[in-house]
Amino acid sequence: MRDLALVLMFAAMMIMTLRKPVFGTYTWAWVSLMNPHQLCYGFAVSLPFAMLTVLVTLVAFPTAKIRQPFPVTSITIVWLLMVFWMGVTSLFAMAPTDWVQERWVFVMKIQFMLLITLLLVVEKQQLFLLVVVVTLSIAFFGVKGGIFTLLTGGSNRVSGPPGGMLAGNNEAAVGLVMVTPFLYWMRMQATVKWQRTALMAALVLTVFAILGTQSRGALLAVLAMSLFLGLKSRYPVRFTLGLVVVLALAIAFMPDSWTSRMETIGTYQEDTSAQSRLWVWNTLWNAAVDRPFVGAGFCAEAIEVYIKYAPRDDRWAAFSSLHTTWVAHSIYFQMLGEHGFVGFGLFVTLWLLVWRRATTVAKAASKVPDLADSIPLLMSMTQVSLIGYAVGGAFLSLAYLDLPFYLMAYVLLSENIVKRASKAAPQRAVALGPTGAPA
Repeated sequence: MRDLALVLMFAAMMIMTLRKPVFGTYTWAWVSLMNPHQLCYGFAVSLPFAMLTVLVTLVAFPTAKIRQPFPVTSITIVWLLMVFWMGVTSLFAMAPTDWVQERWVFVMKIQFMLLITLLLVVEKQQLFLLVVVVTLSIAFFGVKGGIFTLLTGGSNRVSGPPGGMLAGNNEAAVGLVMVTPFLYWMRMQATVKWQRTALMAALVLTVFAILGTQSRGALLAVLAMSLFLGLKSRYPVRFTLGLVVVLALAIAFMPDSWTSRMETIGTYQEDTSAQSRLWVWNTLWNAAVDRPFVGAGFCAEAIEVYIKYAPRDDRWAAFSSLHTTWVAHSIYFQMLGEHGFVGFGLFVTLWLLVWRRATTVAKAASKVPDLADSIPLLMSMTQVSLIGYAVGGAFLSLAYLDLPFYLMAYVLLSENIVKRASKAAPQRAVALGPTGAPA
């Protein structure tokens, strides 16, 4: 029954995409982030929803009545340079060719659909719907995980969308941290009381779900995110106090096993997991120093990289005996080790530019009456989400996660909307006389 319902819903979205191609961008965000077919148990599990979404969107793209030219800004230039550099480093990758090709195709597919999104999402309501779809696709697991945490007393770990980059408990925690600010933004945009109540409940449950992942990196990320969320909210003092109360209650609710695990943050020297990450980071640093321009290429977790660059210490003996692969566990070392200092520099520069442009767009939007109540707060929440990604991603291999690239899209699309609204505002003022009547 669940499979049939999903297929019918997906078919309806594809029909709508043929009529209005922008729905293809919403469907892609939903399918790629939530992986709804992985929640089924029958024939729908193996259906190629993502591929069908791409094909139908491309078929419908030429018929789009409303679309915009590609925005040429400092952000998009750095973004395209980074994507291009990933292709260059792939030519010199140390991992097996089929591994590299598979990873490159996976990453390029995400970037390509982001490009399509930038072209098709034009109007304010289209952008807002995109934000809602992206947020709820992940927040679904926050609500579900929050209820699960409350029912089990926090004794079991919360996971994310099965089969995706956020499937693991640590990865799910970062995704949930990143969408929490947008739950707040959605609540502030809602005008119906039950919607505001439901969104506040979703926000609180998501906080419980984040702690329920039992991710140590997530604890640091949610604390950093909460601090900035309070500062960037519409009512800083009141909302910050509310967040402190919710976090305090949630932490107090968690069992002793959770507390013991979080306490290992301060004793990382004695924690084998933390020491393993430091050893992996050392390996990737060695690869970047030896190959400063191209790094080790995609799939730097390959044995070929560790044989050449891993420190020969006690950790090497354990690694050799296990014959396993250890991933970067950091967006920064992942980019550094796989794409060298050039790729790392482009990656960091991109997100700094996104942060800075969000501030500029927020200031410009605050002067446009039609946008002053929505876009500035959206830009602030985008910055809060970036803080969550920057802190939580420091301990996870999520450099290619599509969610932060949607944050980039929010800023670019908002900038276009603000520019058009700013140009139209003087014209409306001239068209109306000094008394407000038609001139």
